[in-house]
Amino acid sequence: MSRLLILASKLGYQTRSFAEAARGLGVDVVFASDRCHQLEDPWSDGAIALHFDRPEDAARRIVSQSLVRPVDGLVALGDRATTTAAYAARALGLAHNHPEAVENCRSKLRQREILRDAGVPVPGFFSFRLDKRLERILPRVQFPSVVKPLRLAGSQGVIRANNPEEFRAAVERIRRLLESPEIQVTHEAELDRLLVERYISGSEIAVEGLLTRGKLRVLAIFDKPDPLEGPYFEESIYVTPSRLPEEMQERIAECATATVRALGLEHGPVHAEFRVNEQGPWVLEAAPRPIGGLCSRALRFGPKRILLEELLVRHALRMEGSDLDRVDDASGVMMIPVPASGVLEGLEGEELARATPGIDDVQITARLHDFIAAWPEGSSYLGFIFARGASPAEVESALRLAHGHLKFEIVPRLPVEHPVTRKLPGAGIAS
Repeated sequence: MSRLLILASKLGYQTRSFAEAARGLGVDVVFASDRCHQLEDPWSDGAIALHFDRPEDAARRIVSQSLVRPVDGLVALGDRATTTAAYAARALGLAHNHPEAVENCRSKLRQREILRDAGVPVPGFFSFRLDKRLERILPRVQFPSVVKPLRLAGSQGVIRANNPEEFRAAVERIRRLLESPEIQVTHEAELDRLLVERYISGSEIAVEGLLTRGKLRVLAIFDKPDPLEGPYFEESIYVTPSRLPEEMQERIAECATATVRALGLEHGPVHAEFRVNEQGPWVLEAAPRPIGGLCSRALRFGPKRILLEELLVRHALRMEGSDLDRVDDASGVMMIPVPASGVLEGLEGEELARATPGIDDVQITARLHDFIAAWPEGSSYLGFIFARGASPAEVESALRLAHGHLKFEIVPRLPVEHPVTRKLPGAGIAS
């Protein structure tokens, strides 16, 4: 029996989807996670406890464990696990991305520098340390600009500034976020620097791809029909196939190929984000991982309409079927936005949303009585809505109608001391 190693910071719904896909293929699953090994194991899965902020040490632990339970392939979910996965795959003799290439992707600054030097279209940018006086930084800023942390994902901490006053406010707000207990306990690198980019107008799209020995196959181009113009950049609707002209889609695919080649990525899933305007595609970000959350459920492949998770498991284990084409019908997903920071105390309209014509499923992933942060401090959605239809416009309409039925009750939370840092929330996370 083949064995798959799944590396993930959170053993949540995305990890569970990959595990179910693997087990459906008769594959044994081993987990590696940076959760605390001293806590009770809710899955009883015997996960390998790692520290993803020390990737070489984590990889050595994986190799040691593989002497007892050999693995035939691996998948990394989320950004934090990708560098560890690269080191581990290299040590185990599995097809992999070079660790340096993966680490370059993790730093937004280093990725920008590499792509710029390779002639790939990126916004103008510079970086500065948070201990620098803003009076010395402001003369370099071209407005409108976008300010962002170097390491956080999912548009967390990303803010548009149209003038010096908004720039000062954005920098201070991101500083509070980066100094918050929730971020400090991750031990991420480069939390003392920010990236400043020239704002690029236009529509935003996402590319889901799969690399095999350096060759990129575009699995889907997603339109993002909501205008992502700021001041914050919480994503919402993804719809495929794209409604962009065929010529522009070809340019996007070519730009995606140039991007992964410049970054030195070789093998495995790729998720990339682009802005598109009359000048063509501009790279916002590329990551050597699959699309996050449950968004992958919007995609189906082959006559049996398998999920992206199964396709990637087959690819990781070199099984037949990893080259299946995406089905032709239109599909989409809405990441349910967070209207305000607070504690989720109630939900209405879920059944009406499920009954909306064209809706495949509604998954509410936020738990009652948990705190949910809105963007720019937030990074987790309330859930996901899935739709299929005869056209992208039909899918988009179904997603919006279903979302209109949902009513969330979110109330302010009381400040509670963090158990590790002994600090109160609110300095970085809005409430």
